Amino acid sequence: MKNLFTLAIILGLFSACLEKNDPKKLTNTKWELSELPGLTLPASAKATLVFGDSLKISGKSFCNSYGGKAEIADQKIVLKEVISTRMFCQETDAAERAYMQAINQVTGAKIMDKELQLLKGNEKLLVFKKID
Repeated sequence: MKNLFTLAIILGLFSACLEKNDPKKLTNTKWELSELPGLTLPASAKATLVFGDSLKISGKSFCNSYGGKAEIADQKIVLKEVISTRMFCQETDAAERAYMQAINQVTGAKIMDKELQLLKGNEKLLVFKKID
């Protein structure tokens, strides 16, 4: 029950773009990266973000797997304690580094229909499409 309450608070802080403050908007959802501003995404690999229970996150950053947790601090959303495997994949190296750098700078988010935008202030860092 505590976890649902915490998730409801996060959803309320995300943005006015949320249709309803429904904890189910993020819990157990999967997202695929569709835009990383300033970078062409590699065709050979995908980046994903999964929101599990208890604000845990996981995913694939093109080559490596990562995990961490979402947290609220001063009415901002941050992704914390993000750790990643460290395989080197030459084809996706630039995208991998840019993605992980962006993930570690997230301070907010917007959800609109089946799109998730992760933000740093008003700057769009990452854009995801929902995977059904």
